[in-house]
Amino acid sequence: MRKPLSALLIATCLLAGCSSSTDDSTGDSGAAPTGDYTVWDPYPQFDDGSDWVKLLTRCGTDAGVTVERTGYDTTDLTNKALLAAQQGNSPDVLIVDNPVVSTLADAGVLTTTDELKVDTSAVEPNLLAAGQAGGKTYGIPIGANTLALYYNKSVLDKAGVDPAGIKDWGGLSAALEKVKAAGKKGITFSAIGTEEGSFQFLPWFWGAGADLTRLDSPQGVAALTLWTDWLKKGYAPNSVLNNTQTTSWQEFATGDFAFSENGTWQLANAKKTGFEYGIIPIPSQAGGTAPAPTGGEFVTAPVQDDTARYAVTEKLISCLSSADNAFATDTTLSYIAATEAVQQKQVAENPELKVWVEAVTAAKGRTSDDLGTKYPKISQPMWTAFQAALSGSASPQDALTTAQTAAAAATR
Repeated sequence: MRKPLSALLIATCLLAGCSSSTDDSTGDSGAAPTGDYTVWDPYPQFDDGSDWVKLLTRCGTDAGVTVERTGYDTTDLTNKALLAAQQGNSPDVLIVDNPVVSTLADAGVLTTTDELKVDTSAVEPNLLAAGQAGGKTYGIPIGANTLALYYNKSVLDKAGVDPAGIKDWGGLSAALEKVKAAGKKGITFSAIGTEEGSFQFLPWFWGAGADLTRLDSPQGVAALTLWTDWLKKGYAPNSVLNNTQTTSWQEFATGDFAFSENGTWQLANAKKTGFEYGIIPIPSQAGGTAPAPTGGEFVTAPVQDDTARYAVTEKLISCLSSADNAFATDTTLSYIAATEAVQQKQVAENPELKVWVEAVTAAKGRTSDDLGTKYPKISQPMWTAFQAALSGSASPQDALTTAQTAAAAATR
């Protein structure tokens, strides 16, 4: 059941800045109108001279229209999209963080790709799933990022650790033990009590075979026990409780740590550390690559009263997601492409991306498995649980049992 927009609208959404689209048509004319088409995205860091905005302009020109683009902060963008839909002045194209898609779809804000006639057949199914709810698809991923393990080659060499031999949790913990014995620090990550912490916990949770609908399963407890054991044994610092992904990276950049759990977005910073680094996938408990959560945005189309606009909107979305444009855009955003063909092109251009393609291939959306808007109601109890266990105020089992009770009540 779709919820009324007023129920989902965040009260602090500012009226100022919610713009309306302009065009030369009125009503359902049956012909695609010309004029201005609005695009909202979460990339305020890109100005009019950036490659991203130039691409938007070119896509508009190719479609015979003028693109009016506005960049918002990610959190602000969701609020503005909900308010604009309530007021009947949604943008034509809306680019949002993938977990937001289910929220907007549930509110009746978005059209489906079937209605818009957007071809999603080339998109990797595990990436497309983040934009699906109730058997329908509500957008197309512009690309994806995810998590892996960066390592400091010098630290591992001194500890006698070959990163290529780390295939499971046992191998990783054994490597951390050797690193500590050699006088260095083991692994840093983010376990902060926010979505960033949940994002970083999920590869271990899913890598144990756990399911978000049962946080306190033996598999879920195993994942949290792994983290708590690392802190107890001194393999990971207590600072992980307050670390964001940025501060965690800053710890790794000191050169004292063997490993950092972090994302594709740190590649440029990795080159600036001054030490030789490498990257391996996050291992599953029993071996193989763990499913890490997908980050990245979806290109979506909000519902319009004038459905004739959809013909041009489809052209804009197809332009943004075309193979050539996706390659350039994903390079700019440090994303792995959503299609195998472009992924292969990325690896051919930069072999360093091979491990990230492997990680993205194994990844899954946080709202996948048809969790949709239930996911945030599960994530918060989950991060409360690992905070409790890591701080020593509860055992992993007790913390996750409490979390499961809270999540079950919130998702009824």
